[in-house]
Amino acid sequence: MAWLVLVVSGLFEAVWAVALGKSEGFTRLGPSVVFAGALAVSMAGLAYAMRSLPVGTSYAVWVGIGATGTVLVGMVAGEEQVTAVKVLLLLGLIGCVAGLKLVH
Repeated sequence: MAWLVLVVSGLFEAVWAVALGKSEGFTRLGPSVVFAGALAVSMAGLAYAMRSLPVGTSYAVWVGIGATGTVLVGMVAGEEQVTAVKVLLLLGLIGCVAGLKLVH
């Protein structure tokens, strides 16, 4: 259960990161509210997962999922350039996150 919560909280990290960018320095209400809600859910999930998973592994997986998700959202939205190198690096990041799960 902790792994599932960790993955979901990593996805919410991507949500709050994207919302933070869209908030324009917290001057736009909608994205600012989404940021605050997603941040709360993301942190709560990370804290829950860390109760039974190692801190370092939990944090690395959480950040990896959030970073990958944030870049993918940018690519899909056309705000981030899609290049073969970026795709390969993201695949490497995903592989490393999956590897941390496998060796746990």
